[in-house]
Order: sequence, then structure tokens, then C-alpha cells
Amino acid sequence: MPNTIIRIEPNGPDGKLKRLDQPFRTEIMATDQPLKHGYRYIDDVERGLWVGVWEATPFTMTPHAMPYNEFMLVVKGSVTMVESSGGETTIRAGESFVNPQGQDGYWKQTEVFRKFSFGFRDPAWQRPANQDAPTVIKLDHNGKLEACPSPAAELLVGPAPVQHAHEWFRDATGQFVAGVQDTTAYRSRTIASPRHDWRHVLAGAVTLTDAVGTAHRFTAGDTFLVPLGVVCDWRCDEYLRTVYCGFQPKSAHAG
Repeated sequence: MPNTIIRIEPNGPDGKLKRLDQPFRTEIMATDQPLKHGYRYIDDVERGLWVGVWEATPFTMTPHAMPYNEFMLVVKGSVTMVESSGGETTIRAGESFVNPQGQDGYWKQTEVFRKFSFGFRDPAWQRPANQDAPTVIKLDHNGKLEACPSPAAELLVGPAPVQHAHEWFRDATGQFVAGVQDTTAYRSRTIASPRHDWRHVLAGAVTLTDAVGTAHRFTAGDTFLVPLGVVCDWRCDEYLRTVYCGFQPKSAHAG
């Protein structure tokens, strides 16, 4: 597991994505297999969790149930998610969405497409009785946010900030969430992160300082990940608005 703050790069940490040779299952393909490249910053097989970058040439699938929850921020190109019920949702570069586990539909991509992704598969998931399949959720990055509690006083250095958020998705286990959040200026104390905390900065800037004193600064357009257990503090000297996706194991919920 990574033990440092990670800047998520469109071309991966080495400047070039790796060729991915594992094909999609033949039975869910409506076209030829695409050419795929990618990189995983986290690949936690035990928890069914990953964070990475992925790119593919055009392809289309056939209807099937989504086998995992996946949050995606589109870096390049576009994709249309077609629901088996007939609805369609197109997501373009700069936008983000969630495919919930059990979502019934298919992927239709007509151009080269690249995404940042954060996925989680719940092996115990079952569709609740008498409920329709979950649908694709497209986040509104500029939408209205609701007031939310600021961090606890013992976690702060200085006054509490004013914060707002809108949670667009929470999986059935309560461990995997995605949404949009903003905050006024604040500084946190140095703690071990209780979750995998993925962020894409929409406005403002934030500086995270790790346990050895290295400062990591992120501004609008940057994407980063604070892995579970990484020790750091957060400092916002101005307004900050981010898209977030997080995974907090049940055993860490009290942290």
C-alpha cells in the first residue's frame, strides 16, 4: 500500500501508461476489443479496491449488470452510458460520474477515452427486493452544496472553517462515497488519514505536508490521493472546492 501523498497524473507516474492485455469478457462485447492502456496507483485485491488511470480506443458493450462501484473523472474524450431501461447519459472531459454496482446497461464509446478511476467491489452486494437497478449518477461540479459540519476542534489548528458538501453517492456498505465539497481557509493538525481520500481541485488551492516535512501543493485542475494511513496535515489559505471520492473501511469509521 502506498505510504505517501500521490499526485494523480493523466500519463501515470512514469509519463507513459502501460499496455493492458487482459480483454473484456467476450459475452459483454458488441464490437471488437479496444486497445487499452493504464496504471493503478492502488490495487488492493483483498478489499476489492483500486485507484488508477485508464484509456481505451472506441468500443461498445452489450447490456449487463455492473459488477462493481466505480467513480470516474473523464480526462479525455467522452462516453455514453446507456441504461437498459432506455435512458442515456453522456459524460465528457472534465465531468465525473459513478457507475453503481448492479447498474443495468452498457458502455458506448466512439472516441479515444481516458479517465481517472476509483473502484470498489462489494462481494456481498445483492439488489434489494422490489427495487429497480441503480442508475448512472453524473455529478454536478457547480451545483448547490449544503452546509456540513467542520472538522472537530481537536483536529484543527486555529478557527473552524465554514464547509459545504453534497454527497452524490454512497454504496450499500457505507464505505465508498463520492461528492463535491467546499471550505473556507483552515489548517488541520497532523494525523493519519482514516480513509483513502481522492480529490480533484475545482477552485482554490491546498497544501498537504507529509510526515517528513515535504509540502505537496495542489491547485485548480490537479488531482491527488491521500492513501489510508498516510500521515499529513492540510492547509488551505483560501477558498477550496473539490470533487471527492473516498473509501473508509468499516474498522476505521471511528477514526
